[in-house]
Amino acid sequence: MGRYTPLPTLDVDYIKPSRMSFDTKGGGLDGGRNGLGESVTIETTGGGVFVATYENCFAQRPEEHEYINWVAARMNGSFRFINVPIKSDWMGPFPTVNNIPTPIIGGIPHSDGALFSDGAGYSQATVFGTMGAAAGLNAGQITINVFGTSRNLRWSDWFSISHPTKGWRAYRYWEASDPVDVTAVVDGVSYDGSQYLLSLDKPLREAVTAGYRVEFARPRCVCKFPVGFTLPWEVQGWWRSSPTFQFVEAF
Repeated sequence: MGRYTPLPTLDVDYIKPSRMSFDTKGGGLDGGRNGLGESVTIETTGGGVFVATYENCFAQRPEEHEYINWVAARMNGSFRFINVPIKSDWMGPFPTVNNIPTPIIGGIPHSDGALFSDGAGYSQATVFGTMGAAAGLNAGQITINVFGTSRNLRWSDWFSISHPTKGWRAYRYWEASDPVDVTAVVDGVSYDGSQYLLSLDKPLREAVTAGYRVEFARPRCVCKFPVGFTLPWEVQGWWRSSPTFQFVEAF
């Protein structure tokens, strides 16, 4: 069995993709045909698997080429894993700054108001959640508390849970209940938020307890390269490279 924790996370801002896609595939089986000749699809108990693609990325500086080479050296062969983030910044339930959704805020100083020596500060997610109730392995519905949102959870959002054994796993919901006001204590601080019952597009990969953290800012999933895919180091004029990365959920 592979090791799912701790793992490095793909730096999606560094590879600068021009196109990206995320999906859950393989959640059903063909159960034969009825009298009309139509296929009857059966949902699998384990659900589909998460897949991701970052296309036409950009590299030109020497260190950018080094980074691509490192990803290839680590991931080629499809037996090592990496955390792959979902860059859902634009569609998530995040507050806006200058009309731009902001999943993460930075520049947070120390308690004495000072920043680090390079002028940087701490950063934190603007929206997060906790499990409103315990949920077992393969649960298809979960209850979560969400804090800091700029809107209700409605059509669908990506989020992730860092499971103790299975590591980061990404989920999205296909149905959300009406919100109910909730107050919860997280790390000793009281937060007001909303509680939802969510129906998941794939079952939980591992049981979680009430109060467990749920992330909406840059959700991520443990992935590997699909079998047969490799990441060659390719360079064109002026030392430019436009690699494409493909990933599938790791098991």
